[in-house]
Amino acid sequence: MDQGRVVEAFRLEAGQLARAMTGVSAAEWRLPTRCAPWTVSELLAHVRVVIAWLPGMLAAPAPPRAEVSAVEYYRPDDRFAPGTNAARIALAQDHAAEQLSGAALADNFNTTWQQVERLCQAEPEGRVVRTRHGDPMLLSEFLLTRVVEVAVHGLDLADALGREPWLTSQAADLVQDLLLGGPDGAPALEKLGWSQLRFLRKATGREPITEEEALEVSSLGVRWLTLG
Repeated sequence: MDQGRVVEAFRLEAGQLARAMTGVSAAEWRLPTRCAPWTVSELLAHVRVVIAWLPGMLAAPAPPRAEVSAVEYYRPDDRFAPGTNAARIALAQDHAAEQLSGAALADNFNTTWQQVERLCQAEPEGRVVRTRHGDPMLLSEFLLTRVVEVAVHGLDLADALGREPWLTSQAADLVQDLLLGGPDGAPALEKLGWSQLRFLRKATGREPITEEEALEVSSLGVRWLTLG
C-alpha cells in the first residue's frame, strides 16, 4: 500500500469529518448513533481516541519488520472480545465527558488528526510501527485501518445527524480496495449492481443485507472485516 496515498486519504477524510462537526448543536451532540450505546459526541470521541494512538506509536522504536496487514489486523481475536469492546466503549465515553462542550471535542479532534497527519507525512516509506495490540505493521497498513475508522464512523455520524454522507472518494476507494482485495476487485462491485456507497454500507453492517445478497457478496471474494 502506497503510504503517501493513505496519508492523503486520511487527511481528506479526517478534514471532512472535522468540518462536518463544526456547528453541531448541543442537542445534536446527545443524539444516539447506531453504534450503541454511543451518542454523537461519544462516537466522535472514539474516532479521536483511535487516531490518537499514532503519536506514541511513531515515537516508539520501530519493529524490525512488518508481520500483520490491514486485513489481518481485523482478525476476530481478543481485540474484539466483549471485555475489550467494553473498555473501548468506556474510553470513548470518558474522553467525551472530559470535554467542556461538543465544540471543544470537535476542536480536540481537529487538533489531533492534524498532528497525526503531520507526523505521518514526515515518516519514510516502509516505516514499521507496533500497535497497542502488539502487531508489527507497516505505517501505511495501520493508517489504512484509521481511514476505515474515520470513513465508516463518518457514515454513522452523518446518519445520526440526518445529513448526507460526506465520504470522500479517496477514502471510499481505499476501503473498497481493502474489502475487495485491491483495485482488481472493482469488477465484482459492478456484478452486484450497487453504488460504491451502498456496497460500503452493506459490507460494514451499516445497511441490512439479505441472505441471498450475503452469499453473492461472499462468492465475489469480499473480505468481511471484524469490526468492534
